[in-house]
Amino acid sequence: MDSLISTGLFFLSKWRTGLLAAVLVGSCGVQAQDKKAVPPVITQAAAEIAAELAANCPLAPAGDVDAYTQCRQKLFGPSQLRAHVAPIVLWGRQNKKDNATLRQTNLTQFAPDAWTGMYAPLFMFNGKHTVEWVADEKMFLVRLEAAFRNRLPPGQFPYPFWHDEAKWAMYENARSMMLWMSPETATIKVAQFTDVAPTPLLQPVVAVAHEKYQGPWLWTDDKGHTQPAVTLFDGLYRPENPYLGSVDKSYRDLALQMRESQCVNCHVPNNPDKMSRLVLLSTPAHAAAEVDRLIKAVREDRMPMDEFRLSYALSEDNKKWLLESALAFKASLTAARQWEDEAAKKTVQSAINPTKVIK
Repeated sequence: MDSLISTGLFFLSKWRTGLLAAVLVGSCGVQAQDKKAVPPVITQAAAEIAAELAANCPLAPAGDVDAYTQCRQKLFGPSQLRAHVAPIVLWGRQNKKDNATLRQTNLTQFAPDAWTGMYAPLFMFNGKHTVEWVADEKMFLVRLEAAFRNRLPPGQFPYPFWHDEAKWAMYENARSMMLWMSPETATIKVAQFTDVAPTPLLQPVVAVAHEKYQGPWLWTDDKGHTQPAVTLFDGLYRPENPYLGSVDKSYRDLALQMRESQCVNCHVPNNPDKMSRLVLLSTPAHAAAEVDRLIKAVREDRMPMDEFRLSYALSEDNKKWLLESALAFKASLTAARQWEDEAAKKTVQSAINPTKVIK
């Protein structure tokens, strides 16, 4: 009997040892996942993006429009940043709630052109960055030291960020841009900015006080020019582009139809419906970036939505007019972009062979 008890205790001891070992292995596995090594493809992408941003968008006075425009032009084209942006990128402030996840953070959806042409260039960089694996998000986080151009003229912002005091304060005092990269594709799926970082401000911030802004999101200045100019592709397309007039007219037609169809009740910067993944249609540049999704949603009767966030079909006439105006806007954008591409090719060819006449 004593020998049976001893044998039982022996096997019980071995079982406990095995269980403890399994727990330790599991624990080490979790720790290893938390400290996942950064693969070379992510390291290289982060380094290339950081170096490019430092070269094309270096520190400058916060109101330097020429520096800002140069940064926009570089990032809007075939840049490293643009090449690594996912087809849809989410953008916004870092959530200040402790341990808040990206899923719990309200962010705005953008196509790559909109984000690289209007939002990323609002920041300046020195090239310093870090890369880490964030297990809870299952993505790599690239932190770039950054500063914000808070003293630009109002028309150079995609919309008046100061309509929300907390948002404007974080923009003004931003210390870092955060790029969340997919481990599978090395593309940027989410981008954020924050005023919380272990590094100091890159340069002193002289705050700009704005009166409380309540709209409209497009306005006419005292010289009769539509603002924000940045949303009219100002500085991105050449002034001699023959399709700019068509883009402007077709957007105005589309904007009228979107008002008739209740689109602008929701898809505006102050996000009246508090959507967690906002899509903006309030300016030409924002609508240009989203026109394909707009067309698809209308065709599939997925917008607009009622007060219970349920989609419903437009009337046949409204649907027809909205689709016609959206397709016309898309066609004018395509023509303008193709002209720009051809003009850029001619510029390159002329630089290579200046004696050759290019027709």
